[in-house]
Amino acid sequence: MQRTDIANPTYFHKVVDCQYACPAHTPVPEYIRLIAQRRYGDAYMINWVSNVFPGILGRTCDRPCEPACRRGRVEESNAQAPEPVAICRLKRVAADMKEDVRARMPTVAPRNGKRIACVGAGPASLTVARDLAPLGYEVTVFDGEAKAGGFIRTQIPRFRLPESVIDEETGYILDLGVEFRSGERIESMKALMAQGWDAIFVGCGAPRGRDLQVPGRQEAAASIHIGIDWLNSVSFGHVTRIGQRVIVLGGGNTAMDCCRSARRLGGTDVKVIVRSGFDEMKASPWEKEDAQHEGIPILNFHVPKAFVHEGGKLLGMRFEIVRAEYDDQGRRTLVPTGEPEAFIECDEVLVAVGQENAFPWIERDCGLAFDKWGLPQLDEKTFQSSVPNVFFGGDAAFGPKNIITAVAHGHEAAVSIDRLLHGEAVYVRPAPMTNLVSQKMGIHEWSYDNDTSNDLRYKVPWAKAEMALASIRVEVELGFDAATAFKEAERCLNCDVQTVFTESACIECDACVDICPMDCISFTVNGEESELRPRLKAPALNLAQDLYVSGGLKTGRVMVKDEDVCLHCGLCAERCPTGAWDMQKFLLKMTPAGPQARAAREVAA
Repeated sequence: MQRTDIANPTYFHKVVDCQYACPAHTPVPEYIRLIAQRRYGDAYMINWVSNVFPGILGRTCDRPCEPACRRGRVEESNAQAPEPVAICRLKRVAADMKEDVRARMPTVAPRNGKRIACVGAGPASLTVARDLAPLGYEVTVFDGEAKAGGFIRTQIPRFRLPESVIDEETGYILDLGVEFRSGERIESMKALMAQGWDAIFVGCGAPRGRDLQVPGRQEAAASIHIGIDWLNSVSFGHVTRIGQRVIVLGGGNTAMDCCRSARRLGGTDVKVIVRSGFDEMKASPWEKEDAQHEGIPILNFHVPKAFVHEGGKLLGMRFEIVRAEYDDQGRRTLVPTGEPEAFIECDEVLVAVGQENAFPWIERDCGLAFDKWGLPQLDEKTFQSSVPNVFFGGDAAFGPKNIITAVAHGHEAAVSIDRLLHGEAVYVRPAPMTNLVSQKMGIHEWSYDNDTSNDLRYKVPWAKAEMALASIRVEVELGFDAATAFKEAERCLNCDVQTVFTESACIECDACVDICPMDCISFTVNGEESELRPRLKAPALNLAQDLYVSGGLKTGRVMVKDEDVCLHCGLCAERCPTGAWDMQKFLLKMTPAGPQARAAREVAA
């Protein structure tokens, strides 16, 4: 194998698995260390710069970072159900325990004469506004609702996300000089284009829920509701009760919000019914767990066949019972079991089987190109449409995703808009800012905590069930207190503190090999990766994780470290008599819109 190019920032970025997995690339270990130091305001601002909505995401994020967390991976043999660091819940700690941070928000530069229109006041549009308004752009955000937030405000129930948190974090952005035109829904893209905006960003989400057209749908329509529309009505107080027997169709996060909301509005017999298996449901594992914790059963492998009614009054639903079969390519087919159809009684049905984009306000002759699925044709990196000064992001770009993905889209679109309006090529993307700093403070002292004890994940306290289920506005999760947050933060393995090897200083004493608790260091004859991986001291069989390979040593051997299971504990550096190993903190910060993102060289893919 070739010597690993550790000068390439992509290499160490990939090793910080949590940050790499986050669409916005939030520097997770950095803010967790600050929480452990009780520097909550500092931790919050690191999050705010990156993911924009720490308090919101600390309660609602889909947590792509946590499955990637090294803590869960290296403890697979130490616990029956190993769990990652509670990254998301620690983000909430920073938001809940911070001091007043308004004085730390960016100062707004003088107006530069450029006008930006953002359609929709969801996370993508607000991120664009957050990035561009401080640079002097005149940013105007249009939304049909009275308050900013988009689907964050209208779809996420208050028992998960209090309105005060939404008001606070959208307020930070609007206070940057952003004009918010509430109650002003854009009805025509042509008309908007004619107003002479320098750039337009479309972040209007995926506002249409999919319906389920099976027999009885029209006749029993009064008792059948589209999930996202129903949640919207609940959020604004237009719906305050529901029938006792409720069926929720669908297996995504919206379905989980629907069933838990129905439980609080009078549903005593609420069931979630899904076509797929439990493990194949699109809902996040914790969303499913929360629903089950509240006594809501999930029935799998039930295919809806009909709404059963009598004179328009809904009586229940009929379902075909199926099983999953897989072909040689792993493709799934649902096959009838031959069992009799199931009939399940209900008073109301909530249909949460997916969302789709709808752009009835965009005329098809305005210059914007759409694909066969009705999505805008965009550059996947720049988010630029077929009209050069029109950009899309969030669910409006590539279909429904999640909040943190929408934030990532907003950051990238803001860079594109800023470069476009400065006459620079949009497709040239700025490189992130990175550095490597040694953490050595003495012969055996380091500036970070490198304890690798196998502590199990700490549980987040919940409100008492009788209180939580009595009101749709009582927040269920209470969050960590300071003491528990500290202990959970200490579970972080500091994956951003890298083991950096200098072969010229190595005397090949193998002391690092002897002391490594994970057997992830080997000194061996070099070879092709396919034959090298199985013959290391501990075979490195996870091909998704890189091998760190040194140049040739004095004996002709090379040092090979398996990044998959390395704990970043620093024992190799402590044991090394020559300082060939060092622990160096790697910090990656995505380059925001502004002067640093201009005149940038193209980043290698």
